[in-house]
Order: sequence, then structure tokens, then C-alpha cells
Amino acid sequence: MKRLLFGVVDAIKAKSIQFIITTSFTLVTVLVVLFVGVMLYSKFSDTAEQNAYLNTQQILEQVKYNLDSYLIGTTQIFELVDDKIRRSQSVTSEKLNEQLEAIVETRKDIVSIAVFSKKGELLMGTPAKPMRNNSKLTEQSWFRSAIDDPNNLSFSLPHIQNLFKGEYTWVVSMSRGITLKGENGDIPAVLLVDVNFKEIDDLCQRVGLGKKGYVYIIDLVGNIVYHPQQQLIYVGLKNENRSLPLKYSYGSYVDETEGEKRLITIKTVDQLGWKIIGVSYMDEIVTTKNEISRFIFWLLIFVIVIVLFVLSYISAKISRPIKMLERSMERVEQGDFTAGGPIRGSQEVEQLSSRFHLMMDKVRELMNQIIAEQEAKRKSELEVLQAQIHPHFLYNTLNSVVRMVGIGKNEDVITTITSLSKLFRISLSRGKSIITVQEELEHVRHYLIIQKMRYKQKFEYEIEAQDEVLSCKTLKLLLQPIVENAIYHGIEHMADPGFIHISASLCEGKVLFQVRDNGLGMSPEVLDGVLAGSYKSEGGSGVGIHNIHERIRLSYGEGYGLEMESEQEVGTVVKVWIPCLPDDAQEG
Repeated sequence: MKRLLFGVVDAIKAKSIQFIITTSFTLVTVLVVLFVGVMLYSKFSDTAEQNAYLNTQQILEQVKYNLDSYLIGTTQIFELVDDKIRRSQSVTSEKLNEQLEAIVETRKDIVSIAVFSKKGELLMGTPAKPMRNNSKLTEQSWFRSAIDDPNNLSFSLPHIQNLFKGEYTWVVSMSRGITLKGENGDIPAVLLVDVNFKEIDDLCQRVGLGKKGYVYIIDLVGNIVYHPQQQLIYVGLKNENRSLPLKYSYGSYVDETEGEKRLITIKTVDQLGWKIIGVSYMDEIVTTKNEISRFIFWLLIFVIVIVLFVLSYISAKISRPIKMLERSMERVEQGDFTAGGPIRGSQEVEQLSSRFHLMMDKVRELMNQIIAEQEAKRKSELEVLQAQIHPHFLYNTLNSVVRMVGIGKNEDVITTITSLSKLFRISLSRGKSIITVQEELEHVRHYLIIQKMRYKQKFEYEIEAQDEVLSCKTLKLLLQPIVENAIYHGIEHMADPGFIHISASLCEGKVLFQVRDNGLGMSPEVLDGVLAGSYKSEGGSGVGIHNIHERIRLSYGEGYGLEMESEQEVGTVVKVWIPCLPDDAQEG
């Protein structure tokens, strides 16, 4: 577990800041929401279960209250009837009959009122109906209870009224022993008041305990007083476990005797000791808990989705300035020091961006300073090289002039001195570093005249140029080192006469100089070393070729410079590419 936890932490560390923020806050939120959800589910389910218990008890308490009230009312009616009879001189008096009929008419639930002798003879009855012959009155429970315990008001179980002819109504019989006044003294008798059972049935049928729950009533010994499926119980198709309810007066317990978990709640009617039993099915209570669990589950899903959406937006907003700063750093890493501007975001990110751009400004300043210093250093080196070439070249030329004077070649002396004069005049060019192509070709032509004199006509040369290119601008003294290299390393050691061809033309919008010789040529290794600047001959000409290449790139950019092709015993071709600048362009 510990290793897994560390593995998860390491995996999160390797991800982006947006992923870390979203994942971390989501995990914390999910854990908190799950904890809260479990607590809410536990609390709500317990509350739902307790409410179900409490609701059942309240319903039964209401049934008990209604039943008590009704029984008290019927008892008061019974006592009123008993009082009327006791006050009457005779049970057959018209006044008593009128009073009893008034009671029956005002109370629709009173089915009949009758007084019987101890032997079961009808002494009076309201309403006045003839008795059935086979009623077996003295064997009925209500009669026997009144005879056995005359001072106690007894209530019978619901039964069909079977004493009088006519309607056969379900009734509950109230009976008690009374004493009538007779000529020879008091006469014991039994007072019967039949109450319509429909009133009790209506009180119980209105009660609902869920979709399947119900209420039933039993008496003190477990006989069914009321049951919504009483007919099924009478024919044996349904049974109720009445042994356990008889042990309780109040309270609840869970019963599983019928294969289903049922909550049994018991209340006792104070008047008669009847037990009101409420049956609630636990699966309906669990259904409520399941509904709560489903509600909490979808609530959690909704909260998690909302949290993910909000966290994704917030993390993206936080990480976006950092990603912009990262992209700016990548462009700087690739050499683009102009990347990006101030980045808006949190205070820390804006300060970091500000510091980064201050650093970039400093780096740009230092790089420009380094470039300027390097360019100045290179120009200084070129000027030093040029300064070294001029005395050496002048020394050799003057030696050649002396030699020609000694052998009497005055005309060649005049030509050499004239070319030398024009060579130095173009070299000086009043201090300018940019001259026209025509002046550059004129300069190299005088150089070739002098060298041809010096090398005793060992080579020939030819210079060609397009008219439109002659007025273009070029760096000064580009061609002389190339021609010098062709003479010293290509032609000087040849047995046959050499030839140097120089041309200037416009090609692809650029000025192209070509110096072609038929000298000894160079090996590929030497050619690569000359272009890279790593090859240096005894005369230093390899460095001179590379310096020309660097001068052109420093002055005109990466798209210009030298190209060289050489083959041993065949010759060398040097191409010089510079931009086509008109004569009116200002010197850089």
C-alpha cells in the first residue's frame, strides 16, 4: 500500500502543473464528498427508519385513540340505557320504549336494545322484532358473561346478529346483568345493546401502513376482532402469528415467521384490553433507504462533474501563463531572443515573466556587444592581413621591376609600374571599403598584369563581365586573394602554361564572381579545410579564402559567401556570391 501510494505520488510529480492541480483537488474533493455522502446516507437512512417506526406508532396511537373514544361513547350509551331501564317502573312501559327508540334513531350504529330474563326470555326489545326460534340465546357468550359476571360490562367478538328476524348485521354485543323491579321483588335480567361493527371496521380500514402494511385487532385471548382479510383467515387461507403480540402491551419487534421481515407494532385499547397490531413490511422501509442512496449517488456524480469542470477551468487559467512563459523560453532556446511580451497572470507569474524578459534584454545587449566586438576584431585581423600582404607584394613587385630594368625591358617596367600605381589607387579608394564591380575587376586585372610580369608570362588570363553588373556595389579586394591562391597553389608549380578566367554576372538576382583556373587543383580534404578555415598553407592563403567567406557573410548575411569546386590535375572554380546592390546604395 505504501509503495503504491509513493508510486502514485511519483506519477503525479512527472505530470504538468494543470494535471497536478486538477488531479489533487479532484482526489481531495472526491474523498470529502464520499465521506460526506456516507455520513449523509447513514444519517438519512437511520432517520428514515426511525421515522417509519415513529409514523407506525403514531398511526396506531391515533387508531387506539379513535377506538377508545368510540368505545367510551358506546359505553356511555349502554349506561344511559341501563339508567333509563332502572328508572322505569316497567320494561314494557310506553315511555321507556319511546326513550329507547329515540336513542336507536339518533345513534345509527346502535342496531338493537333488548332485555332478557335469566332464562333467556325476551322482556323488551327496540326495535320491536320477533325472535328467531333457534337462536340458542342462553348459549351465546355475551349472555353467559352477563350471567356469570353481572357487574361487568362485556363486549363480544364481532358476529352476525342472529336473535331477531329481519336484517343480519355484523355486530358487537354489549351485555351486562341488571335488576328489574317486580311485584314480588327484584328480578335479575340481562341488558343487550348490539353495536354495528361497521363503525369499528371503518376506523381500521382508513389506516394505511405503506403499500402492503395493515392493522388488525385481537382480544385478550388472541381472537381476531378485526382483520382486513378476515374472510381468508376464517377459511384458513391466511394466518397471523398472534402468540407474540399477546406477550406485549406496547412496543415493536421484527417478525420473520412468514418469510418476510415485518415490523410489528402493538398498542392496547384501555377500555377492553384489545390489542391493535400494525404490520409494516421492512422492504418498503429499505426501499426508502435505497431511494436515498440513489439520490445521494447521483448527487455525488453531479458534484464531482461540476468540481472537475470548475477545477479544469481554474487549473488551465493558472497554468496558461506558465505555459506561455515556457514557450517563450523554448523560442529563446532555439535562438529567438525576440520571443514573447509581458505575460498576464498571478502576481508570481507576472514577476517571473518580468524578470525573464529583463534577463533576455540583458542577454540581447551582451550578444550585440559580443557580435560588435567580434566583427571589429575580425575586421582588425583582415586589415592586419591586408597590411601584411601589401609590403610583401610590393617587395616582390619591386624586385621584378629591378630585374626587368637590369635586362633592359623598359616597356615592361612602365607597364608594371603603371599597373602597380593603379592597383594601389583602387586599394586605397579614399578609405572606402565598398567599390563598384568594375573597380574590383580593374583592381584584379592590374594585379594579374603585375603577377604575369613577375612570373614571366607563365599564365594567361581573361576577364569577362556583363554590362549591368559593372555598376553594382561590392566589398573591396574580394577577388585578389582568390587569384593569388590560384597562382601560388594552382599554376606556379605547373609545367604547362596556366590560365585564369574571371567573370562577373547577374544570377538569380545576385552578383556572381567566378574565378576558374586550370591549375593542380585540391584534394577533397584540403578543399573542405579551406572552406572551414582549418587548412593553412605555408603562405597562409587558406586563411585568406576563409576570411573572404566570413567578410561576405558578416556584411551581407548567411545567404552569401563562397562556393568552391576543385579536382586534382583539372583545376579549381571559386564562386563568389554577393547581393546585387545598385551604385546609389549607401556604404554599410
